[in-house]
Amino acid sequence: MKNKPIIGISSSIITDSNGSFAGYQRAYVNKDYVDAVIKAGGIPFIIPFSENEDVIKEQASIIDGLIISGGHDVSPYNYGQEPHQKLGDTFPERDKYETILYNYSTKEKNIPVLGICRGMQLINVIENGTLFQDLSLIPNKNVLKHNQVSNPTLKTHKIEIKDDSILKNIFGKETMVNSFHHQTLDKVGNNLEVIARASDDVVEAVKHKEFHFVLGVQWHPEMLAVNCQENLELFKLFILEALKNKNK
Repeated sequence: MKNKPIIGISSSIITDSNGSFAGYQRAYVNKDYVDAVIKAGGIPFIIPFSENEDVIKEQASIIDGLIISGGHDVSPYNYGQEPHQKLGDTFPERDKYETILYNYSTKEKNIPVLGICRGMQLINVIENGTLFQDLSLIPNKNVLKHNQVSNPTLKTHKIEIKDDSILKNIFGKETMVNSFHHQTLDKVGNNLEVIARASDDVVEAVKHKEFHFVLGVQWHPEMLAVNCQENLELFKLFILEALKNKNK
């Protein structure tokens, strides 16, 4: 087990809505992330949410790879906008926590990073990009349904993948994905390259141009990895990169 890389998974806070501990806050992450990391050969490490920058950096110092998980909308104040009426719940403190994780993981440690859904959007914002606060705000576009609401393992729309990208080696020229988002990338971050789009031109994957392995995907491969070999292979690739970093 010592030869397996430790994969940090960013977490959030959930508040019990009823029962004996109504109003009680809990640190959590969806179990799919944990299961996917284990199945792909890594050691999952849920990184508890904190507002203490020193603590966050210490947490990041012990991991070999970082997954920035899905969840809340990224606060539009991070990219210079006021909130639109269709903006969902935000968690600005989480934005800051994951920004510290990302910057330490990339700039200080240069370990692989995988951003999923919100994670990809946050990476884009950190890299000076912007978001459409809702898909309906995309001008002059016949936008697909990007929130399938239920059945996490159902693939609901196609994406087209750029030639010579790391995703092409796994998925080929196109593949079907699941979809659970209402925001999307607008201005792409300065250091990011788009490597996959849906047929409505919505960005589905980006990679960093400078860091060795920083990848963002808009769908949820951790949900699909349970019965889809291709999405499991994406996690295996990520964990292989983390293992290389661990063994340097």
